[in-house]
Amino acid sequence: MQHCFRVMKKYWTSSFALVVSIVLYSFSAQADENGTWGHLAPIPNRLGVAGPIAGTDGASLIVAGGANFPDAPPWQGGKKVWHDRVYVLSDPDAQWRDAGKLDRSVGYAVCVSITESKGFGPGVAYFGGSDETRHYHEGWLLRWHEGSLEQSALPALPRPCAQGCGALVGNTIYIAGGIETPDATVAMHQFWGLELDKEPIVWKELEAWPGPARMLAVAAVRDGAFYLCSGVELSAGGDGKPVRKYLRDAYCYRPQVGWLRIADLPRAAAAAPSPGPDLGQSGFTILGGDDGSLVDFRPLDQHPGFSKSILAYDTNTDSWRSISEQPASHVTTFTVHWRDRLVIPSGEVRPGVRSAEVLFLKGELKYP
Repeated sequence: MQHCFRVMKKYWTSSFALVVSIVLYSFSAQADENGTWGHLAPIPNRLGVAGPIAGTDGASLIVAGGANFPDAPPWQGGKKVWHDRVYVLSDPDAQWRDAGKLDRSVGYAVCVSITESKGFGPGVAYFGGSDETRHYHEGWLLRWHEGSLEQSALPALPRPCAQGCGALVGNTIYIAGGIETPDATVAMHQFWGLELDKEPIVWKELEAWPGPARMLAVAAVRDGAFYLCSGVELSAGGDGKPVRKYLRDAYCYRPQVGWLRIADLPRAAAAAPSPGPDLGQSGFTILGGDDGSLVDFRPLDQHPGFSKSILAYDTNTDSWRSISEQPASHVTTFTVHWRDRLVIPSGEVRPGVRSAEVLFLKGELKYP
C-alpha cells in the first residue's frame, strides 16, 4: 500500500539515477509532450490583482475580488485597495465578461473548485479572506448559471483566516494555516476539514501538522492525501511588526494515518500558485513562488520578480528537484484545471506589482 511516500527511511539506495528532461517553451513555442505555455485573455482589471477568488464551476472560469495598488505603487506611498468585481470566461478563445459584484470586497481567501455536486456545488467555494480593515470567516459559493452570477452562503470557518491554503481531497475540503488578523505577528497553526458527503456539513478541527505555524503555504493533492509545503512563519520584531521566516519543510496528511513529514524543499516556495499541479504518475509540482532570497532587495521598482523554477516532488523516492523554468512567475494566486488547461489567473509578479495576464499550460507535466 502506497502511503504519502514509499520510502520512509533516509538511508535508501538506488541502482540508477533519475534523469529529468522536462522542457517548457516560451509562449510562442510549439507543443510537445510536456505541454505548452500560453495566454488566455487578460482579466479586465488592467493592473491585475493579488489574492483573487479564482476557480471553475466546471463550465466557466471565474476570477473575482483581490487587491492591488491602483493609484501608485507602495514604494511611492500608494494605498492597497480591495475589489469586489467578478469576471467570467466561458470559452478559452473568448473575452472576459463583467459578471457583477461579490457580497463584499475581499481577497486572499482559500478557494476550491467544485465541478460537480458534492453536498453543494458545482461552483467556486471560497472561505475567509480579508479587506483593508479585517479578516473574515464566512464561506461563499460562486456559480455562473444561465447568464447570471449566483452566490450562496457556505459553512463559515471556525475563526477568521486569510492567506491560508487548501484543497479538495475526495469529498473533503482541507484548509491549513493563514493569519487571523491584519496585524498578526503569529501565523495560524490550524487544520480544518469539511466533509461534503456528511450531514450536517460542518468544519472540524483536525490534528495540525507537526511543524511551525505558517501562512502563504502551498497545498497539493496526490493519491488521496493532502500535502502542505513551504510558506512563511511569523514572529514579532523589535518594533512589534511581523518578521517573516521562509520555510522549506513539507508534510503529508492521510486520513486514518495522520501527518508524516516528507523531504524538505530545496528552496522556499511561499505563495506559489496553489494547489501544486500533478507531475505525471509520480507526484506533484510547485510553480515558482517566493524563496525569500530577495526580501531585502532595493530599490523595489527594479525588483526582478519571483523564482521561475519548477520544483517536482516524487512520492516514490521522497525527493525534490528543480526540473525546469516557467516563462513567468505569479504568486498569491491559484491553479485552476479548466478546459484541458492548467490556468494561473492574475497574481503578483514582484512586490507591490500585479499582472492582469492569465497564463495556462496545456499538456501534462511529467518525468520522461
